[in-house]
Amino acid sequence: MDFELIVVGGGHAGCEAALAAARMGFRTALVTLDKNKIAQMSCNPAIGGLAKGQLVREIDALGGEMGYCADMTGIQFRILNRSKGPAVWSHRAQSDRAWYREFMTNTINSQQKLEVIETEAKGLVVRSGRCQGITTVSRETISASAVILTTGTFLNGLIHIGDKTIPAGRIDEKPSIGLSENLAELGLEIGRLKTGTPPRLDGNTIDFSKCTPQSGDIPPPYFSHRSERGEFEQVKCYLTYTSEKTHAIIRENLRFSALYAGYIKGIGPRYCPSIEDKVVRFSDKDRHQLFLEPEGLSITEYYLNGFSMSLPEHIQIQAVRTVAGLEQVELTRPAYAIEYDFFPPHQLKPTLESKYIENLFFAGQINGTSGYEEAAAQGLMAGINAALKISGQQQVIFDRSQAYIGVLIDDLVTKSTSEPYRMFTSRAEYRLYLREDNAEDRLSKIGHDIGLLSDKSWLKLSTEAELRRNFISESSKIKIRLDDKTDPITVRDAAKRPDISFQDIYTKLPSQIAIDFGNFQKAMIHLKYEGYLARAEQQLEKFRNLESQKIPEWFDYSNLIGLKKEAAEKLAKVKPVSLGKASRISGVTPSDIAVLMVHLKRRPGQ
Repeated sequence: MDFELIVVGGGHAGCEAALAAARMGFRTALVTLDKNKIAQMSCNPAIGGLAKGQLVREIDALGGEMGYCADMTGIQFRILNRSKGPAVWSHRAQSDRAWYREFMTNTINSQQKLEVIETEAKGLVVRSGRCQGITTVSRETISASAVILTTGTFLNGLIHIGDKTIPAGRIDEKPSIGLSENLAELGLEIGRLKTGTPPRLDGNTIDFSKCTPQSGDIPPPYFSHRSERGEFEQVKCYLTYTSEKTHAIIRENLRFSALYAGYIKGIGPRYCPSIEDKVVRFSDKDRHQLFLEPEGLSITEYYLNGFSMSLPEHIQIQAVRTVAGLEQVELTRPAYAIEYDFFPPHQLKPTLESKYIENLFFAGQINGTSGYEEAAAQGLMAGINAALKISGQQQVIFDRSQAYIGVLIDDLVTKSTSEPYRMFTSRAEYRLYLREDNAEDRLSKIGHDIGLLSDKSWLKLSTEAELRRNFISESSKIKIRLDDKTDPITVRDAAKRPDISFQDIYTKLPSQIAIDFGNFQKAMIHLKYEGYLARAEQQLEKFRNLESQKIPEWFDYSNLIGLKKEAAEKLAKVKPVSLGKASRISGVTPSDIAVLMVHLKRRPGQ
């Protein structure tokens, strides 16, 4: 073998997959079209956000790289959803786009057992149903025990700006042609999706006095347990709004939009619509929120978050200049829409391995997801499971009660997707369990056991976990006095009171209690939710019972008495590995599950 594992694609999924496999001791090749565009932020220069921050924290707890890279190259840090409960707090970092790419590229280049190869994958080498490598445009064959495809938007990528179409995977970058066709020839189902990106603006031509500044949190809330960067001067982002004039220009020119003129066939993201879509779908609104986000410290370029579109460039300029603060703005790059091929993820096992071609794994936008964080989480799990598969070890599958990563992958493989999938906290039924603050408690042992989390990190995290456990167990004995007029109360009781901040409680702790504020806050969040968690145990037990009832891969759903035809077809297509997963397939009802349960009990060994 040339390598033990090949990763095709150098985006966020590819970086995590390649680093995971190499760190687990496998000779790995990262095949990319351009060595200088590894970890490129194709859209907004930011990591994290609502629900996405949870994914980044989980990636870090398992020994992944995204959180640490974001911490070391971030220029503003905030915690979102502060007005809501801690269960849905989410970290977000504004990144320096070039710095992030450079930092991750250096990490990749310095990783032992990992080699970067600049070429284009043209097809797969498949023998007897097993993937054994790739072929390249130069007709070279690179062999390996397993292949992970993380091609992003590059498969037959096509950019749209008005009636102008440009074959590209990203602006000024050629697409990948041939690999999709090869996969289709191998029998895989193929689909087409669309996404978009807003214009980039010259910061020197923006009147920030007409915009609302947004500052970072102090001290900066970092993602990674490894980060010791400390405080620094953070940059500002700015808030502004569209106007009625903006909407009028867009409505008057819809016929020139690639989306509305019918040039685009792929399905776009429902939860991150283009500005044309917002104006049409939400016609009752007289303005829409926009964010001005700096691209980096060394340039004056800004990203106009919330203004993706596919109108011709001259109309984009007209529309942008009706926004407060942007009346004289110059575009450094126009907005565009992009179509690309993807492979509906019902064709995957929960390990992200193809159901039809052994040792072939898929991760990232090729599975129909959107977002750097969703891609990185899949890449990490594909890298882990591919490495474990070829070494004959048990693979790692998280259920929906263990991790947001588990929710993400379960949604993909059981429900599939016909539109770009985005993670939300509302997708996680057990989000009280899946908080950012307890990601290390949930996942770091797994990361250490498989060899991704270092002994040093594991010792640090396990020591801190023990400190929190001891504090929680003593919280009913530790008393504080809130003021001179009230009786002392226990820390456990104080944690449950919404009118008292964690900071106030911390400042009133007895001097002999030795715990830093970060670990104190995590302990207090646990105490705050412990009553809710206890009541949720019954529901969780029911979920675990269904998940534990496995369905053999060979199980035949045809001709099962009492099972509806639609349900049988859906079950045969998805091939769920458990009753729990079967229950979440669209079109499968509780009565279908009851019928299936009866038949499984009648012939468990068949």
